[in-house]
Amino acid sequence: MNVCILIPAYNESKTIAALVSAVKAKGLHVVVVDDGSVDNTALQASEAGAVVLSNQRNQGKGATLQKGFQYVLGEKFDGVICMDGDGQHAVADLDQFLSSPHVKPDTIINGNRMVNAKDMPFVRLYTNRFMSFLISSVCGQKVPDSQCGFRYIGREVLKTIKLTSGCYEIESEILIKSAKKGFAIHAVPIQTIYQGEASHIRPVRDTIRFFTYLLKEVFSKS
Repeated sequence: MNVCILIPAYNESKTIAALVSAVKAKGLHVVVVDDGSVDNTALQASEAGAVVLSNQRNQGKGATLQKGFQYVLGEKFDGVICMDGDGQHAVADLDQFLSSPHVKPDTIINGNRMVNAKDMPFVRLYTNRFMSFLISSVCGQKVPDSQCGFRYIGREVLKTIKLTSGCYEIESEILIKSAKKGFAIHAVPIQTIYQGEASHIRPVRDTIRFFTYLLKEVFSKS
């Protein structure tokens, strides 16, 4: 399997170089999509060995991932592993995905932080559990950690689903549209590293977007 590592990044100059270097040390191809950062995220990622794509202005995680997915398809990779650029995803956990028997062109493998969630902030823990329950119900498959951005997506999945979300609701859109097309969603346990950095997520706005998107999909016939 020829797998690419895709890292969407917005103002991640404190972490991106070390992250890219650690992934490159595993012999993996890395592409960073810089979402209009105002720091030197793009330069640091490039100097660390990543292919860098850039949005001229900040467009949101959904649009940034979609740009990366087009690169993955154009370069004929069999699949992609998405991981965040803020250092909250452990490079060592890439092995959980790459060694999985489910890493195929027509599957999704989601990271699951719920196996060992003792360090997860209380509000985030129970919000994730509730959202994952809703997503699992809509997908018809158990998704224990639906909002985890550390995930493998196979080439056939990317070719088949049509993504439209511009922001964080893309995490849910990928799962729901894949399930509707009959693709299997698996999970592997991962750790999450909380370093006290400010999150780019805006809880009220992004929660409203999540429920708006979810309701749209519940009543969608496609």
